[in-house]
Amino acid sequence: MSDPSIPTAMSTADAAATNASATASGIPDGIRDGIGADLSGAPTRLDELVAVMARLRAAGGCPWDADQTHESLVQYLIEETYELIDAIETGDRDELLEELGDVLYQVLFHADIAAHTPGEEFDIQDVAAHMTAKMVGRHPHVFGDRTAPSARTAETAQDVVGFWDDLKKQEKPGRTSVLDGIPQGMPSLALADKLLGRAEKVGLLDLREPGGVQVGSEDELGALLLAIVASSKAQGMDAERALRSTLRELQGEIREHESADQESPARESAG
Repeated sequence: MSDPSIPTAMSTADAAATNASATASGIPDGIRDGIGADLSGAPTRLDELVAVMARLRAAGGCPWDADQTHESLVQYLIEETYELIDAIETGDRDELLEELGDVLYQVLFHADIAAHTPGEEFDIQDVAAHMTAKMVGRHPHVFGDRTAPSARTAETAQDVVGFWDDLKKQEKPGRTSVLDGIPQGMPSLALADKLLGRAEKVGLLDLREPGGVQVGSEDELGALLLAIVASSKAQGMDAERALRSTLRELQGEIREHESADQESPARESAG
C-alpha cells in the first residue's frame, strides 16, 4: 500500500467517510463537493475515481500528487503490485479488493500524468480504447468473422497460445528476435521461465526431456530453491546475481542460434 504519510485519494476518502454520510453514489457529501467535477448523469464508480484523481492533480489540489512523474511513481507501482500478489496468494477477499484498487489508482495516476505531458497527451479513455482494440485483435476466434476462409478457431487454451505469437508479430513487425519485448527487470525466476520458453521455441532446448534435477511437487521445488539460496548465502555468493549472469549468457546463446538459423537458408540458396 502507499506510504501512509502521503495523502492519496483513497486515504482522504476513507478518512472523510468516517465523519460523513455516504450519498447514493458512495462518495461522502463533503468529498463529492470537493471534487469539483461534473458527476451528473449517474456516473460510475470508476468515473468518480477518475474525477478524484483529476481534482488532486489540478491547481489548488494536492501538491504531492501534482509533483509526481512516471518515474517517481515506479516504486509505488512495484510495491502495489507485490501487495496485490500477496492478497491473491493469501486468498483474503478484502485485501484483494483493496490492492486491486491501489493498482488501478496507479494506472489512473500515470494516465493523468500523460494527459498533461507534452508529447504524450493521452488519457485513461485512450488507454482503454487501445486495450480494447488490442484484445479484440488478439481474439479473432471470438470477435472475427468466423465464416471467412482465413477464420481462426480455438477449442482449447493451447490453440489460442498457438496463434498468439503470429498475431503479436503482426502488431510488432519491428521485432526480429524471440527475445524482443522481454522486460529485463523481471524477477530473475520469472525471467528464467520466460527465457527457457523462448529457448525451446527456437529449438535450442527441449524442455520435454527430464533435466538433471527431478522434483515431485511444488513444495519439493520450493524447498530445493531455498536450499540453493541458503547454500549460496553460506558461501558468500549472491544467488540473484548468479542467476541473472547465467540468464544473460542464455540470451546470448539464443541470439546466436537465431543468427545461425537465418544464415543457413542464405548458404543453401547461394550453394
